[in-house]
Amino acid sequence: MHLHLSNSLFFGCNESRLRNPRFSHFSACLETRVRRVLTPAKVTSSFDETRERISKLIQKTEISISTYDTAWVAMVPSPNSPQEPCFPNCLNWLLENQCCNGSWARPHHHSLLQKDVLSSTLASVLALRKWGVGEEQINRGVRFIESEFSSANDNSQISPIGFDIIFPTMLDYAKELFLNLHLEPSTLNDLIHKRDFQLESHSSEGEEAYLAYIAEGMGKLYDWEKTIMKYQRKNGSLFNSPSTTAAAYMALPNYDCLNYLRSALKKFGNSVPAVYPLDKCIQLSTVDNLERLGISRYFRNEIKTMLDETYKFWVQGDEEIFMDASTCALAFRLLRMNGYNVTSDWVTSILEECLSSNTKDVHATLELFRASELIISPDAGDLERQKSRLKHLLEQKISSGRNVDREVYHALHYPFYSTLDRISKRRNIEHYNLDNTIIGKSSYCSANFANKDFLLLSVEDFNKCQAIHRQELKDLETWVVENKLDELKFARSKSAYCYFSAAATFFEPELSDARMSWAKNGVLATVVDDFFDVGGSIEELKNLIHLVEVWDADVSTECCSQNVRIIFSALKTTICEIGDKGFVKQERSVMNHIIKIWLDLLYSMMKEAEWDREKSLPTMDEYMENAYVSFGLGPIVLPALYLVGPKLSEKTVNDSEYHNLFKLMSTCGRLLNDFQGYEREMKDGKLNAVTLYITKSGGEMTKEDAVTEMKESIVRKTRELRRLVLEGEKSSVLPKACKDLFWHMSTVSHLFYSKDDGFTSQELFGVVNSIINEPIVLSELP
Repeated sequence: MHLHLSNSLFFGCNESRLRNPRFSHFSACLETRVRRVLTPAKVTSSFDETRERISKLIQKTEISISTYDTAWVAMVPSPNSPQEPCFPNCLNWLLENQCCNGSWARPHHHSLLQKDVLSSTLASVLALRKWGVGEEQINRGVRFIESEFSSANDNSQISPIGFDIIFPTMLDYAKELFLNLHLEPSTLNDLIHKRDFQLESHSSEGEEAYLAYIAEGMGKLYDWEKTIMKYQRKNGSLFNSPSTTAAAYMALPNYDCLNYLRSALKKFGNSVPAVYPLDKCIQLSTVDNLERLGISRYFRNEIKTMLDETYKFWVQGDEEIFMDASTCALAFRLLRMNGYNVTSDWVTSILEECLSSNTKDVHATLELFRASELIISPDAGDLERQKSRLKHLLEQKISSGRNVDREVYHALHYPFYSTLDRISKRRNIEHYNLDNTIIGKSSYCSANFANKDFLLLSVEDFNKCQAIHRQELKDLETWVVENKLDELKFARSKSAYCYFSAAATFFEPELSDARMSWAKNGVLATVVDDFFDVGGSIEELKNLIHLVEVWDADVSTECCSQNVRIIFSALKTTICEIGDKGFVKQERSVMNHIIKIWLDLLYSMMKEAEWDREKSLPTMDEYMENAYVSFGLGPIVLPALYLVGPKLSEKTVNDSEYHNLFKLMSTCGRLLNDFQGYEREMKDGKLNAVTLYITKSGGEMTKEDAVTEMKESIVRKTRELRRLVLEGEKSSVLPKACKDLFWHMSTVSHLFYSKDDGFTSQELFGVVNSIINEPIVLSELP
């Protein structure tokens, strides 16, 4: 079991501008990681039944009741008679829900949550004592507190937010109520000293919001009206916290506070949760769970409904989204990734506040870091500095040696631009957090945060898709043999890698035709590249180009060699096959366009061959204008666009957006290839961007300088590609499903060339296996 590092809140520092600072509800949570093991899980429910349960869960939001918050609400006096409780039904709830050991613990609470149990039990005892009811329950609660009091000072226990301040203050209140608690003196003194230290350490102006949030622990130390009530929200609450709001009303009667508490009880009955409202946060967390586990496509309608509603709230500037750092960042990420037109102003504002306050909330920082990867900023320099500082904050958590969520590690080491979708999905499944406990001022949980059904469905779906992928790879290998490509001794055999790059990015069963087009053209592009590099003579290269131009040539008489015959025959067969499938999908002929795509690649490769033969040195501009085409991604990506679903008119594929996406994707790939393969290509005497940079500088630029300049260019072009891909439909000609393919190929290039020259990376072997050959097997689930 692992624990989220942080149990502190993120509060905005710019209080003069923002009346209500933001904070994250996800301050800490318990985790039970799911590991791949040898024993299969016994899944009793069918796939459809699991799917149906999830569908029902999506349509509602669940959150557990908080004894701690209910007890504070129970303490609120009636506005008409201060000697009577305003909410007697809350008192009844406390009387009816005491545990047999005398505590008020949540069912099945974790052993590390003893401080939470102590806090909830003491609050419940105080509420009953205040109104003079439940003497038996009070006595049993007191005995529990006395017996477990040492846990309050146990550093191995998880501390709820503000525990070190709130708990000693509640003990002071117990004295005022003449509650006779026999507590171990040294532990009590330690708690009092710790509270004094905490109050002093949080006394700075930037900590004011934190102290307001734990106002029930402040007693009479603060001017409630000036210092705390300025954080009151439109719904009457303070921080959407029933306990804080109840304490505020008791200190300074405020009918907006009272109305908020009444609205919470109207929804939940005789008790309240730790946070209310939390619907939007829970809904977004559900969508995020489904997307990260790769099963969102089963719930497209439900997700669209939720995101449409979220977008409406976003446009309206709703508090439930914008007053919480994690929720705002998550909403931004999900809306932008799903094609909604959202500006990044709010997120960048929160970013600035987060950095200025040096937040310790890991969850909020992580969500903001993920959101920052999707921000399309006019000032890229500022954005990069913000991301760098967020990254530093997350790295500090790792270097501290404390238990840090594995998600933080992966966010830092596997950036968005080089993360293949299927690899990410598998990692999320294998390390899925089944424990849905969240630690705020008290612990609470929601089936929407983490759910066994999410895991069961995602595992079964992953393995079903993987079985399809394994069969498709076998079909691809059969296709290689049938087309005699295995007889070309000069050509690299890379069918597994070519197929992997498709399966790891668009995995859905219904996209089989697009995957096979991608993979077959990938194999052919590799063969043709090797043919132009080492396998063919100038006569053979010209002959191959002529055959593709003529198209209806007689291979038995017009091929100058067996190698040309094999390559052209494979090209023609494959292009015709893809063209026929494209005709069905598009309801128009796309064959000529696919042929043109291949001719563009052949012409660009011939130009490089001529430069090499003539020992000609092109300018950098000439080289790159040709090299982005010769890199060979055109035949892989562009024909697949016709097979992913949306209709593409001839006007669309001739649009500048289409061309720009292709050029940016290909240029990034070419530059990545050139600086990683520089040493090898220099030995082979091949043209390379690094060589041209150095040569054109007259020797003033070193290899390191050239690589640095190329890396900066890659960053700029990747950012521009991301901007085009993420632009909403109103600003775009190409459908999102098509634009995504350009981004997928860009992530493939970044992964393949992350350490060395593309296909030669040894680490890729294991990754390919995990996506295509190794099913996920789970142990018994609780």
